[in-house]
Amino acid sequence: MLRMHGRDPHEAHRVSTPLELLFDLTFVISFGFAASQLAHALTEGHIAAGLLGFGFASFAICWAWTNFTWFASAYDTDDWLFRLMTMAQMTGVLVLAIGLPRMFASFDNEDGRIDNSIIVLGYVIMRIAMMLQWLRAARQDPQRRRTCLTYAAIILIAQLGWVGQLLIPLPMHLSMAIICLLVMFELAGPMLAERVDGGTPWHAHHIAERYGLFAIIALGEGLVGTVAALSAVVDTQGWTLEVLLVAVAGVGLTFGIWWLYQLLPSADMLHGRGRRTFAWAFLQMMTCSTIVAMGAGLHLSAYTLEQKTHITAFTSFLITATIVGILLALLYALHYFLVRKLDRLHLGLLLITAAIFAAAILAASAGVGMPLCLCILALAPVVSIIGYERKGHRRQS
Repeated sequence: MLRMHGRDPHEAHRVSTPLELLFDLTFVISFGFAASQLAHALTEGHIAAGLLGFGFASFAICWAWTNFTWFASAYDTDDWLFRLMTMAQMTGVLVLAIGLPRMFASFDNEDGRIDNSIIVLGYVIMRIAMMLQWLRAARQDPQRRRTCLTYAAIILIAQLGWVGQLLIPLPMHLSMAIICLLVMFELAGPMLAERVDGGTPWHAHHIAERYGLFAIIALGEGLVGTVAALSAVVDTQGWTLEVLLVAVAGVGLTFGIWWLYQLLPSADMLHGRGRRTFAWAFLQMMTCSTIVAMGAGLHLSAYTLEQKTHITAFTSFLITATIVGILLALLYALHYFLVRKLDRLHLGLLLITAAIFAAAILAASAGVGMPLCLCILALAPVVSIIGYERKGHRRQS
């Protein structure tokens, strides 16, 4: 067993390990469940319930992944004990995924109570394993002992809160209030711990690569959900122009968002501007969650073609367009937060992007078919891609 003394934050050629990639696979399953449950809720017209359930699931998924990733960036020993603790966290992810359908369904129950028991069980399994990792680091890295113990204490207090929230039956509005308080406490944990003894030795380029892979997982869910739903339409209706257009729009949006994400100068800016880390990580969580929601929106579009929804085609398109708009806004916000520069190029690209959104929504309201409107919407990321490939890289440098 190796000593967990902290890795070099300036280590050359630091990349994701096979264990980290295996860890990511469990989140593919969780994201898949969350997206499919959101799409199902939207098809039934339960928009508020679907978004609430998705928000709760996204936090649990993204926060558990984020905590492991930052810890591994600082203390990954890849020995037998580290691997076993990581596999325990993977087990918790799978338990969480199993509980997602029950939690989504509970938002429509007449008793007005949230059934998040299985999700919390999986989440607690992940977080207790994470706490044990921090306790090991505290014992073997005396220089950062107080930092590691602060992390462990915050995790323990938060898990007691999550379990207590299960044991006391409360109406939905009170449960949501307690959940929001626990979420804020969890988010405040790293901000408190990293102020102690100089924080942990995380690696900027490794962190940027890990979030890039997390975004790819989220994008992959969009492709899988869209293809699965469209294949069902093809089985019943055959290949039609509408199916082809939705497929082109889904693939185009996925490729476009990936391209835009890769334009973010995250690694270099985090390396030189470490104080921007917390806000950057929070925006990354929101971005990845919205990418998954975009996949659910595309899944909803396929359901609309199959005429299996309780909402109109215009409402279906408007939901997807809103999600894509929020996603593009988050990507621009991430870029501005890193570079702190908004020049005429950015403003021009934003205006053209807004014009494309307006054209797509006006076309949908005028009765143009939803598949064609999605194709118009898919042009929105292309504007920024062309602008950056022509002039943006030089200005960014």
